[in-house]
Amino acid sequence: MSYVFNPPATVSVPVVGRAERFPVNRVYCVGRNYEEHAKEMGFTGREPPFFFLKPANAIVVVNAGETGSIPYPTLTKNFHHEIELVVAIGTGGKNIKAADATKHIFGYAVGLDMTRRDLQGEMKKQGRPWCIGKAFDHSAPIGPIVPAAQVGDINNAELAVTVNGAHRQKSTVAKLIWNVAETIEYLSAAWELQPGDLIYTGTPEGVAAVVSGDLMVGTVAGLPDLRVKVA
Repeated sequence: MSYVFNPPATVSVPVVGRAERFPVNRVYCVGRNYEEHAKEMGFTGREPPFFFLKPANAIVVVNAGETGSIPYPTLTKNFHHEIELVVAIGTGGKNIKAADATKHIFGYAVGLDMTRRDLQGEMKKQGRPWCIGKAFDHSAPIGPIVPAAQVGDINNAELAVTVNGAHRQKSTVAKLIWNVAETIEYLSAAWELQPGDLIYTGTPEGVAAVVSGDLMVGTVAGLPDLRVKVA
């Protein structure tokens, strides 16, 4: 098969302990999935789950032990960090029951859902889609994926992010409003999940702005840290 131009390379994420990489299909994000974060965004904290997507090429892969770099994006003066547990889907399916969800999980990683908060807020006021605030270039840094069998009690893992060594966000995965299994059930009712899909599961309270030169270190207990500098 020939193309009018060379297609881009497949976006992929390294897998801890394996030479093979995880090819990325779609990137789903869960909005307001921690109660205190929902409240700080002006909501009650227990709305039904909702989702938005980022393009696969918004992924910025950071290898274990390395520090990645993302540019300060255009058009914004309020660039926010959001630390998240990322779930990597290894087996697709539709209408997956929560009780069966773990059978579809390949592994887990640490991610940052970077947000142009001022642009997102303006779109909310106008009742327009958030894409310009969420789905821009370099908006989804991610660390290596750890296969599920090598991860401990991920559902109670602590997650946090520091900026220049100062704590910004700190919580546990147990505080998800809709846990990982429930999220997969909801998502797979709306889309047929595919191998290679990534799910950014939501962020706790404490989101705040970063500026050029800031170093973010995102952690989820049991997974490699994610170190990202704003260029």
